Amino acid sequence: MSLKWIPLANNMISKHFLKSFTTICNSPEPNLANAALLISTLEYPNLDVSKSLNQLDQMGIKALRRLSDSTSDDPLTQINLLNDYIFKEEGFKGNKKNYDDPRNHLLNAVIERRTGIPITLGIVYIEIAQRAGVRVEGINFPGHFLLRIPYRTGAADTVDTDLIVDPFNAGSILSETDCKLLLQHNLGTQTIFDRSSLAQATKRQIIIRILMNLKRLYIKTRFFDQGRTIIDLLLAINPSATSELRDRGLLAYHLNDFSAALRDLESYLRFTSQREDQLKNSEYAEIWEHIKTLRRRVANLN
Repeated sequence: MSLKWIPLANNMISKHFLKSFTTICNSPEPNLANAALLISTLEYPNLDVSKSLNQLDQMGIKALRRLSDSTSDDPLTQINLLNDYIFKEEGFKGNKKNYDDPRNHLLNAVIERRTGIPITLGIVYIEIAQRAGVRVEGINFPGHFLLRIPYRTGAADTVDTDLIVDPFNAGSILSETDCKLLLQHNLGTQTIFDRSSLAQATKRQIIIRILMNLKRLYIKTRFFDQGRTIIDLLLAINPSATSELRDRGLLAYHLNDFSAALRDLESYLRFTSQREDQLKNSEYAEIWEHIKTLRRRVANLN
């Protein structure tokens, strides 16, 4: 099936959708696939979520069979078998030719097209591995989502270390030096590597990263209404994210929704004005100028 991306027509999200999404994201152990597919339904309103979940289930069953056929339970062997299945047999790959294709961010499209960006391919990997009985964790590595598989040899004379896997590059296993080079490639040669950047990402953090990626993409391509929709979801998950409140207000301003823009920007300044460092901040002054303009516009509408 050929999936054509059509951007959201408007900023309407039902209360039922918001409640379902927030419930999943704020649960003790969010279901990554369900959350990602809910996001996909914003772009594909007629999406059959159960079909995508069934595809993951079937791949998980096949992956389990490949692992069961092996006589070794060594984590490195398991990862090599998973890599062979996911990237060679199923044909998943990083979309290096068209990285900014919006479909790379939508799990259903990634499953159908077998191509995506690091985080969506990482979710596919996590979900298949989970169904095959292998624990895989996400890593919110700067600029490039990675995976970690706990590696415990059990040998007394060895130092246990985790396997770092790159889902965008056919599951290649990265050393710490590889991670340093990857960081510098993404953020510049002067960037200092910190091992804390390899910390496990919670599933909630992974979902937020998906939304942040979509938000940046929509704003970059000037789909401001769609960007505001994504910010609605970010604020539903984390109402204290004041920077999202600011950005939603600015997008509403661009969309000539002056009442909504005024409401968000006034709320933003109420939060930030409690911090003394904000009072002389140039951003604060700029937002205040926007508010004064918006107050005049809203008054003229009444």
